[in-house]
Amino acid sequence: MHDYYDSQDEFDNTWQQAETLAEEAFDLYEKGRMHQAFDKLRQAIESGPENAAWYFNMALTLDAMERYEEAISYYEKALAAEPDDAEILNCLGVDYTRTAQYDLALATFEKIEQIDPSFEPCYCNRIITYTEMEQHDKAEEMFYLAQQIESDCPLCFYNIGNSLFSRGAYDRAIWCWQKTAVLDSVHPQIHYRLAQAFWLSGKEASAREAFLKEIRKNPTDLDVLLDFGVFLLESGDIEAAREKFNRLMEMGGDWPAAHFYLGEIYRLRDEMDEAAKQYRLALEGDGQLVGPRYRLAEILMRQGASQDAVALLKAEMKLEIQDIDVLISMGYMFLNADDSENSAQCFLDALDIAHEEPRAFLGLGMALSLRGENAAGRQCFEHSLRLEEDNPLALVNAAWLCCRLHDWQAAATYAARCQALRGRQEPYRTACKEIEKQIRWSKLSDLLRKKR
Repeated sequence: MHDYYDSQDEFDNTWQQAETLAEEAFDLYEKGRMHQAFDKLRQAIESGPENAAWYFNMALTLDAMERYEEAISYYEKALAAEPDDAEILNCLGVDYTRTAQYDLALATFEKIEQIDPSFEPCYCNRIITYTEMEQHDKAEEMFYLAQQIESDCPLCFYNIGNSLFSRGAYDRAIWCWQKTAVLDSVHPQIHYRLAQAFWLSGKEASAREAFLKEIRKNPTDLDVLLDFGVFLLESGDIEAAREKFNRLMEMGGDWPAAHFYLGEIYRLRDEMDEAAKQYRLALEGDGQLVGPRYRLAEILMRQGASQDAVALLKAEMKLEIQDIDVLISMGYMFLNADDSENSAQCFLDALDIAHEEPRAFLGLGMALSLRGENAAGRQCFEHSLRLEEDNPLALVNAAWLCCRLHDWQAAATYAARCQALRGRQEPYRTACKEIEKQIRWSKLSDLLRKKR
């Protein structure tokens, strides 16, 4: 940056050149050519005197390139020249939120409120900040403050919809997002968000319609295409799902998640070799993807390769698994491989997510029993039965464990309940007969001991 100029003419020429560069940058920005706009603005800033508008435009360009940390530095430079500019402050607050600097974001929006209490975006954008901080009461407070200034702001309805969605209030989120769609028909991804809310609230027909609207509007949005494929797969429309995953890879190159879901389709068709191939391709693309190792372990277990399966399961445990069904399934696979320690950990992880899941208590009881922790195992079986009293697997395991603890009365009670439920069905029929034999033998042994 020049500190001085040799003449007024030199200053005027330099300023004119910089202005021309800035104007060219603006045209490039409008055409969506962000990298070229960035280069032009950088040249303008380096060659001309400081100009708050150029710093601001540079920050907007960086925002469009999703380089938010760099954008923040340019917004701050723009503010040095225009410290009370609400628009600059608002954009800065948004980027502080994007970079998880929530305290700075709130302080920035509050400063705008002090400068101009009628500046609606400082309330509207605080909805996002508070939502990400999981302070949803505050988010709603900001929504109502914004409503007093502008009652038909589509972004306000969109933002509070995000807050409601994150709380599982899907019907209220749908109402807010439908309001956004009415107020702003071209709002980015509004039909996608509606599709997600309809999907999670069990409204499959509405979800499908919303997905189709979003794809018609944005046919190259690969994230929407992936989610639509998953939705179709979960809805049982396997061929349509397969077409979406294949199209995704044709359009966007290597998508590990698409390979994984194609593997799921082959697995459902019992084409295990093809499924395994897709799972391996998914892992090659993303070694941190949750799911492929677990599915490969399932296939290996079926083939009798339990040691290889256990190695994959141990690697899967290092990832952040949030699916309770997967954790419980992994726990049982470890049990089948006589790995009670990792089995118990899977069931404990499941209970961290769902504290009263009867299947997890049942599995944990089995793992603890395998480790010889009989009293703790019994407590788990009993808790599982309090949550699900007619589970025959829990009843028969509780009966066996009570036999091991020589509590014959409790063993007989659990066995009788199991017989009443599944007395003619294997393997419960055989198990109950064996338990009855043990109880009779114990009574005979006690009688013989007394005669001595």
